[in-house]
Amino acid sequence: MTPAAPSRLLRLHQFTEQAVQHLRPYAWLWPPVAFLIGALSFLLVDRQQSLGAFLALGLLLAWVLLLSESLIGRLLARRGYPTLPRGVTTFIAQMIHQETLFFTLPFLLATTVWRSGQALFTLAMVGCGLLSILDPLYFRLAERHRWLYFAFHALCVFLVILVTLPIMLHLTTGETLLLAVLATMVFSLPSLVHLLQPRGLLRWLAMLGLAMLLGAGAWAGRAWIPPATLWITGSALSPGFDVPHRRPVESMALTEANLQKRGLYAYTAIRAPRGLREKVYHVWRHDGKIIDRIPLIIHGGRDGGYRAWTHKQHFPEAAAGRWRIDVMTATGQRLGVIRFSVVEEARQAGRADGRIRSPAGVPGLDLRRLIPDAD
Repeated sequence: MTPAAPSRLLRLHQFTEQAVQHLRPYAWLWPPVAFLIGALSFLLVDRQQSLGAFLALGLLLAWVLLLSESLIGRLLARRGYPTLPRGVTTFIAQMIHQETLFFTLPFLLATTVWRSGQALFTLAMVGCGLLSILDPLYFRLAERHRWLYFAFHALCVFLVILVTLPIMLHLTTGETLLLAVLATMVFSLPSLVHLLQPRGLLRWLAMLGLAMLLGAGAWAGRAWIPPATLWITGSALSPGFDVPHRRPVESMALTEANLQKRGLYAYTAIRAPRGLREKVYHVWRHDGKIIDRIPLIIHGGRDGGYRAWTHKQHFPEAAAGRWRIDVMTATGQRLGVIRFSVVEEARQAGRADGRIRSPAGVPGLDLRRLIPDAD
């Protein structure tokens, strides 16, 4: 390092500290801006894939800068060079945590199946977002509970990977989730170091074992994690199907006799990032018991979602009861649910009328109409 390097570093640190001091009064603007950027990125996955990927790339670069600053700061400190005060680095980390949480929230809110355990995961992420904007709680966490602070950091890394990689690299939901879990295991190590303070071999082995246990737990609970870049835009039940136009047709009463005679089509339109090819399943359940598990291959890029359907022709003789069709990824994450009941008498039966319905929740609001068509 040249003699001028320390003075340049000092000026850079002074500039950074001054910039942080000027930004602090306006820090409250950052969470809503990050949420808006996330919402635009979610919408632009439909309209302009490259711009959505650019926004996601910006988020990943912010994380690289944060991690590099910590590593470079430690190296400089060992050589006796000046480093940024912890208050400044914590403020920068807070901004990136806020950016991560509020950027990813639109994806989670839009893809969560709210009548499932996914609702708990998404609400927990909303809670983490609120924690990140409450300065007294956030800075107390950063200063007094370092292991929880680093765990918070690892969680944000998990969310970054979960949302950005399918958009940028066209990885499947399963591949992305696996990479997110592995990254979380790695980034959980600083938290475990502060918690266990390992000095002997046994404690180091225990720490690595806990990291592996954390990863195994995250993978085992994958059904509770929304598939952040896949969602259903419409679903329907019908006794017939117009294959050339890919749409459900006709109507019938949902009785045992009709199902055994005509069978039933389940139609779903599933939205995925352009270029993504993924296998999903229609899992047919009768009173909670799996009856059929039918695979489908979807391709991303269509604004209205990739139109796919299954036709179940063989129903049990005692078909009356509650039926449910879970739309699942290959790794067991739920995209949506179609529910219907079958009875014996036609006058008490509901109908499979071929009407395509939007899912309940945020996607049902069809926020994408706020962005005009690009073509």
